[in-house]
Parts: sequence; C-alpha cells; structure tokens
Amino acid sequence: MDNLNLTTLQRGQTMVNDVAMDAFAAGFRGSLLTSKDMDYNEARTIWNAMIDRRPGLIARCAGAADVVRAVRFARDNDLLVSVRGGGHGIAGNAVCEGGVVIDLSPMKSVRVDIETRRARVEPGATLGDVDKETLAFGLVLPTGINSTTGIAGLTLGGGFGWLTRKFGLTLDNLISVDVVTADGELVKASETERPDLFWALRGGGGNFGVVTSFEFQLNPLHPEVFAGLVVHPFADAEKVLREYRQALEAAPDELTCWVVMRQAPPLPFLPAEWHGKEVVVLAMCYCGNVAAGEKAAARLRGIGKPIADIVGPMPFVGWQQAFDPLLTPGARNYWKSRDFASLSDAAIGLLLDAVRGLPGPECEIFIGHVGGAAGRVPTEATAFPQRSSHFVMNVHARWRETGMDAGCIGWARELFEATKPHAVGTAYINFMPEDEVDRVEMAYGANYARLSEIKLRYDPNNLFRMNQNVKPMAAEQAA
Repeated sequence: MDNLNLTTLQRGQTMVNDVAMDAFAAGFRGSLLTSKDMDYNEARTIWNAMIDRRPGLIARCAGAADVVRAVRFARDNDLLVSVRGGGHGIAGNAVCEGGVVIDLSPMKSVRVDIETRRARVEPGATLGDVDKETLAFGLVLPTGINSTTGIAGLTLGGGFGWLTRKFGLTLDNLISVDVVTADGELVKASETERPDLFWALRGGGGNFGVVTSFEFQLNPLHPEVFAGLVVHPFADAEKVLREYRQALEAAPDELTCWVVMRQAPPLPFLPAEWHGKEVVVLAMCYCGNVAAGEKAAARLRGIGKPIADIVGPMPFVGWQQAFDPLLTPGARNYWKSRDFASLSDAAIGLLLDAVRGLPGPECEIFIGHVGGAAGRVPTEATAFPQRSSHFVMNVHARWRETGMDAGCIGWARELFEATKPHAVGTAYINFMPEDEVDRVEMAYGANYARLSEIKLRYDPNNLFRMNQNVKPMAAEQAA
C-alpha cells in the first residue's frame, strides 16, 4: 500500500504517529492492508462467520523478519495484537478490532528431510499442505481430521485426530520452534533451549509468542489406510453407542473410531429417503496393515444393521479430506466441548436427547476417540492437560441465518451444562469459543500455575491476549 495515514489504528484514544507507520512500512517485505485497500475485507474475513471485526492494520507477513517487525511495532505503540494462522479458529481470536492482525497465512512452506524424518513447517500451512509433502515420502505427522485446519493453532493447542492413538498428539511430535516473543526477539525453543518456553508452547496456545517455524518428527505410514464410514439409523443410536463403547475397550492403538450424530447430508452412498434424517455415523481409521485393519474393525462394523458401510482401503490423504465439505467457510459456528474419561449410560442419554432436538440441519455432535499413545504421556510433561480423557465431545452448532443465533447457541450451551457431571474438568482449548474466558484456568488444571509463571517471564504485559488467555502471574506470587 502507498499510504499508511491510518485513522482507525489506535492505542487507547491516541492515533499512532504517521512517522512510526511509515518507518514500519518501509522495512516490511510482505503486504500491509487497511480499510482503504481492495483486499481488506477478504483479509479480515475468517472461517467463523459470526466474527466481524475491523482491524486497523493487517500485516501479511512474508517471513520471520516481518513478524519481528510487526510485534515490535505493536509493542512500541501499545496496540492490540491478534495472530492469524492458516485455518479455522472457532473463537475468532485471529482478528482484533482496531488493532494489528499479524497474518501468517502467506507463510506456507513445508520442507521434509527424508534422512532424519523431520519436517520444517511454516505457520500458515494447513494440514493438507503438510500431508501432501510428508506422505509423498511415506511419512506422516499426526494431526486433526480436516485438511483445511491450520497447523499452527492445532499444534499449539494440542492436535488430535485419526493418528493420535498410534503416534500421539501433534505437539508430542514437536522437536523445536522458532518463536518471536513479546519483546520482539526471534528465539529457538526446544527440550534443551528455553525448555520452559517449549513446555508452555506445547498446549499453551498463542499466549507466549508468534511461532514462525515448527520442526516436527515424522512417522512412517503407508499411504493407504483402512478407513471409512458406517451409517446407522438414529432409532438404533443407544444400542450403537453402547456397543461402540464396548468395542473400543480392546482396540489397538492403530484403530480410531469417532461418532458423528446429525441429520444426514445428501451423500451419494446414502439412499435418498435418509437425506435430512438423524443418523449415527461411526467414522473409523486403522493406520497399519490393511488386512489387520479389516480384522480390527470387524467388531465395530458388526454393530446393528447399518444403512451403509463404506469402510475399506483408501489413501490417507483422501480420508483426511472426507469431512472437509462439512466445514467450509461462511457459516456461523459455536462450539461447546467436554472431556470424558468414559462414555457413561447417563452421558449417552443426554447426547441422544440433544440430537432429537437439533436446531438446524448442519448442527451435530461428535465424539472424538483419543487415548492410546497420547494418553501415556504424563500430564506434567507438556502444558496440554487432558491426558486421561478417552473421549472428547464437541457440540458443534453451525447455521447460516442470524435469526437462528439464539436457538443454536442455546442448544449447545444446554447440552454443555447437562453433561458437566459426567465429564472431567479439563478442556481442549482449540474447541473453546470466545465466551469461555472464565474456563481457561480450569481447563489447564494443575498446569495453569506453571503456565502463568512462564507467561510472566515471557509476556509480562500480556501483549498476546487475543487467545484463550493465560494471565501473567502476579509479581508477588512469583517472588
């Protein structure tokens, strides 16, 4: 852009000096956008259509040097900062009102070293970007269940999906990061360099800096897995869920099975008479030998009398994209999440009652199946707290019209409150909406105090607060 005479970028009620603006722009390699630029509205629009904020400046970074400059500019001018990666972000914290958006989405490089089985990934990359590079060499990083998810937010908050039970969380496979801290310095964090910061970044979200590069350990995986969907009538849901729970008691780490309950979309393999009707879907993936996968999944596939069973050998890249059409941008989204150590009969009853009252055709409840390798990591080993949970419930309200806001949000909140007695106290911060600020300390449990102390050390003024915020420990507590 040619002119940085911004009228919207403010610190309190004081406009930022034009000289400071021009100096910032002169050394910036990427692009800077304000409301006067044609690309501004597109750049401020994020996946969740409920979020409609107008930042004063969007700094689309081309590399780490741009991130350093943007952090220093925001810090020196006392500006509100948000950080945007490459994906979803249910809470909408990627965009701030009136401040600076540090936009990392142009930074998408993924570089694989096949000798060391490691990958260097920039923060604007999506899971699809990562998969395409790693799987070309028979290697994989365990991530989520949608190829459009951003790697940065996923990793910093945890990262679980189809491969978690076998290879751990995404953050369990993190070796090191390059991160710009609140003082505007680019540093490296790993088990041996700034180990306190590295501990906090593995689960602490965006509280501790802006990561410009992730170094991951990769795992061998055949490009083809045994995966697919088994769809049941909702009338059989109670029986299906109880037998699902039992079938997973002896499941090997290679096998993961998630539950989705919603109105059936018009999928080509479903008879037309089931379109729009409530169904229970078992979505399973075995990340090992296909013959062994067919045997391991047999009990799950033998439950009840399904409407459709399309489980079989398929490329993992394709399976990772299977749910993408259900999570396209442009809809209004509100999520509520709980962690369960087990799926009790009482919890199942509450879930089924909620499905009977779905407020819209895109609303759904899913149960993520975790544990396995991720559950064998000590709680105190990383900031990520919920190692003991075996299931993660996500109440996913999704709709298009603003007139449906109250009904959809109310539905999600009602089920969230009803399931509280059956859940453990932790929470997956990547599934938490922006109105759950009071839940953050509980979500981290025993790890919160250490996070707060590290926050004081690296970001005492809470520059990075557009997130599920960990507040800096009070100086007297730290003394």
